[in-house]
Amino acid sequence: MLKGKTAIVTGASRGIGRAIALALAGEGAAVVINYVNNRSLAESVVQEIEKSGGKALAVCADVSLFQEAETLVATAKEAFGSVDILVNNAGVTRDGLIMRMSEEDFDRVLQVNLKGAFNCCRHVVPLMVKQRSGRIINITSIVGLVGNAGQANYAASKAGLIGLTKSLAKEIGSRGITVNAIAPGFIETDMTSGLADKLKEAAKENIALKRLGTPDDVANAVCFLASEKAAYITGQVISVDGGMAL
Repeated sequence: MLKGKTAIVTGASRGIGRAIALALAGEGAAVVINYVNNRSLAESVVQEIEKSGGKALAVCADVSLFQEAETLVATAKEAFGSVDILVNNAGVTRDGLIMRMSEEDFDRVLQVNLKGAFNCCRHVVPLMVKQRSGRIINITSIVGLVGNAGQANYAASKAGLIGLTKSLAKEIGSRGITVNAIAPGFIETDMTSGLADKLKEAAKENIALKRLGTPDDVANAVCFLASEKAAYITGQVISVDGGMAL
């Protein structure tokens, strides 16, 4: 379905990003695995893709830095000839009540989650405009829609990502480029594995489907938005939350 396409997935060495990278590769796309710290994890994703007959490349870049995001996009173009799909997945959390939240903790979350997405969009859009085609998929959060106590920085960054998505969709839609966002709910990842079982069970009670989501649930939605089947969908926020925010 995505044969001949090239995808960049930021923050793709583990969790949701890893699942997205594997899913896009499974659909035939060549995938650039972006990471910051863990090279061995990123390379293991590349190996898994190559073992299945796909193409992949691990690229270290801190997307919160404008020039590193530029290098990431340029490296993808040089390696595979085009950039057809951008998935802005890289994100960090530094939770805390606002009365105790440091300026550094607020700034860092905005810098990675929101500015990082802007940086990547800024460098990939000229290529997509030239091609007159492209898919940009921003991984926001249900928290960006409904807020969450103790996550003012994270919620602000994810709400900002929704605004970026809608504005960019209007700006470049005439060039054949779609821009959408996916808002995951409570997804089982390394980040949530350390939570107490009692907390997980309580979370399930607030979810209509009575289960936590998986990274593959998010990856499946990404594959749909990246495909021709979603060619007439843009500027949308799709909640993959099992009915958590109902």
